Amino acid sequence: MQYTFASFSFGCRVNHAEKQRFDQELLALGYVYDNANPNIYIINTCAVTAKAERGVRQFIYQIKKKLPNCKIILTGCAATFWQQNKINNKLPIDLVIPNSDKEKLCETINKLCHPEPSLTLKGSNDKFLQSGRYLLKIQDGCPRFCSYCIVPYLRGKPKSTLIKNLKFQILNLNPYIKEVVLTAINTEAFGNDTGETLIGLIQTTLNTTNISRISFGSIHPWSINTELLNYYKTIANNPRFVNFFHIPLQSGCNRILKFMKRDYSIKDIRNKIYELNSINPRALIATDIIVGFLDETDSDFDKTYKLLEELPISKFHVFKFSKRSHTAADFMAKQMTEPTPQEKNKRSQSLIALGNKKYQKFLQTLVGWKSSALMIGDVNDGYQTGLLENQVPMMVKTNKNLLGQIKLVKTLQLKYDKLIGELI
Repeated sequence: MQYTFASFSFGCRVNHAEKQRFDQELLALGYVYDNANPNIYIINTCAVTAKAERGVRQFIYQIKKKLPNCKIILTGCAATFWQQNKINNKLPIDLVIPNSDKEKLCETINKLCHPEPSLTLKGSNDKFLQSGRYLLKIQDGCPRFCSYCIVPYLRGKPKSTLIKNLKFQILNLNPYIKEVVLTAINTEAFGNDTGETLIGLIQTTLNTTNISRISFGSIHPWSINTELLNYYKTIANNPRFVNFFHIPLQSGCNRILKFMKRDYSIKDIRNKIYELNSINPRALIATDIIVGFLDETDSDFDKTYKLLEELPISKFHVFKFSKRSHTAADFMAKQMTEPTPQEKNKRSQSLIALGNKKYQKFLQTLVGWKSSALMIGDVNDGYQTGLLENQVPMMVKTNKNLLGQIKLVKTLQLKYDKLIGELI
């Protein structure tokens, strides 16, 4: 019997990188990807917020209703948290594989199903692979234990993949892969257990592989130190290095950062962001912000707003604080005040509006720029999306499908909140 499977990932890019690996391993073992009628459905879950957990539960019921005969296999942070705390144990799932056993997920499935082996690598519907981008998981786990975050409790101790093994993966990617996206739970922890460095990984990738582009999913504030900034000066103009920095700051108020146990100051962050921008003003700098953390006042929020308004950060991902059980914040909440849902919504909408305004202003600075672009997606009405050297999408005029190709383009105008450009 030839078994079919489908998969879905919630949450961070590390989760999506793991999903990619599950897909590839199962395809190589002879399974066929079939989203319409799978025998097995793998769900890689997220527990970063209560909303994320709720989304997972809803998705499980949707899949079971749509595919009643399908075996649902759950893994990831929510699955691990639920198993550890013996909750949600009446969900219609068939198997839970916690994070500690995730590396053996495909082996476990294979032992249950025993298909005939095969070496085909066709069939995945992964959105990143289809666009010629590969999410390369370089590290797992986090040593920081920020007060609001449940992830360190569910991902375990930091563990890095050796650079030689990452290089092997890159060298053995299918030729249509043009970009590797380095993904980690905490980039700061990369190499701490192996004696290697993030700079060493970037150098090795640029110097010993032919991959067209290398980028980061997120890069954490602690990773942006003097050594990295000095190294960035040497590669900022290399078209193979994507000038995109998603730096999760979480707050722009020292008082709140202290409560969050983030272990850096606004002065530190301000200097790092300005230094990045001075090295390459066209680098896209983005961030994550949590609003409504414990004891956050209007004055605290105003400090965050004003900092984001000031700094050359052009894209925001805004989250409303969600108290997670067993975290430090869960215990702190007994003695601190949590902003109301209305206050959280107001602050969230305020930052989202500011972020949209700043992003449009940043896009305007790119008009007239010549850049290489990775072409992704389909051709619609004579345009196809191209990801510029800073990961900004642009609608490129073309009637030919250039999916997965690197092309030289020029931005012509900003129209309907989107960059419009042409091939050169």
